[in-house]
Amino acid sequence: MWSEYWPMPGMFFGPAIMIVFVIACIVVMSSMMRGGMHQRDRRREPLDILKDRFARGEINQAEYEERRRLLQA
Repeated sequence: MWSEYWPMPGMFFGPAIMIVFVIACIVVMSSMMRGGMHQRDRRREPLDILKDRFARGEINQAEYEERRRLLQA
């Protein structure tokens, strides 16, 4: 009986799903434009970056100690 008034039940769900999809796309694009996951790397402290460089072997212990002393002064 209700098929007389609603010939296709998907007439409501189709547009609703499309609206959700468009909103999800906007959220993802705005996140990517703001920097997304890479944003936390920009907030790192200089001493943390220095420790990472020393751990990777990019600088030796003498350079590490000298730069650490300068940063903490």
